[in-house]
Amino acid sequence: MKPLVMGVLNVTPDSFSDGGEYLRTEDAVARGLAMVAEGADVVDVGGESSRPGAQPVSAAEEMDRVLPVVAALAPHVRVSIDTVKADVAAAAVAAGASLVNDISASEELCAVAAAGGPGGAGVGWVAMHMQGTPPTMQAAPRYTDVVAEVTAFLAERVEAGRRAGLSEVWADPGIGFGKTFDHNLALLGSLRAMAEAVGAPLLVGTSRKSFLWTIGAGPEGRLDVRDSLEPSLATAVWAMDQGAAMVRVHDVAPTVAAARLVGQDVEPTVGPGVAA
Repeated sequence: MKPLVMGVLNVTPDSFSDGGEYLRTEDAVARGLAMVAEGADVVDVGGESSRPGAQPVSAAEEMDRVLPVVAALAPHVRVSIDTVKADVAAAAVAAGASLVNDISASEELCAVAAAGGPGGAGVGWVAMHMQGTPPTMQAAPRYTDVVAEVTAFLAERVEAGRRAGLSEVWADPGIGFGKTFDHNLALLGSLRAMAEAVGAPLLVGTSRKSFLWTIGAGPEGRLDVRDSLEPSLATAVWAMDQGAAMVRVHDVAPTVAAARLVGQDVEPTVGPGVAA
């Protein structure tokens, strides 16, 4: 089965990768529709940056940014709302979002997803692991066993979602959210076991994150964020091959092509002169 691709749509002035590019509603909608044309299964709309050091914005400002975009895109594609505020999530669901992408994995947003839209049908909920909050999370992340601790947290949050009556719960290990370079690599190396342990499909986001800039740069130093397509795509393919059911990316078209290949059932063949 082809893994799903979630396209990132930041309607913000300060996101680390594309802040300010889609702050105007018309620009955000145009980018969202372009991602649909590129094959995105979900478009994830966010109105508050969660980059390291980011400061919160008011719920009113966040709603002004995201609600027109959600309403415009919902007839064309599945829309996810990326927020930590319950009132923003509820308003976005009412506007047409059918997935709540919750980096805080909170009871409040779980309840919003369970309540659902105007018809009362629940929507999906993504519970992500984060140590700390965006303003402080990268100050000094530390774990005794990052894989065991993140897995246990996600398993508990998945169970909480099911207790709340949700039929669709996703688990996200939170690459880059309160993790060092080594923590991120340890989590990527354990995705298959994690997926089995948490009992829910995994959503994994590595796209354009700072640890990739170091990996991809080689001896010359760090990459610029705009030059991180290759390591972003490589880690997305790795995540999909290791059992991630969906990847969250900025570069939709090449990731969709990769997901189609990963999802193919390929029979091994033996060429002439090659021993089986």
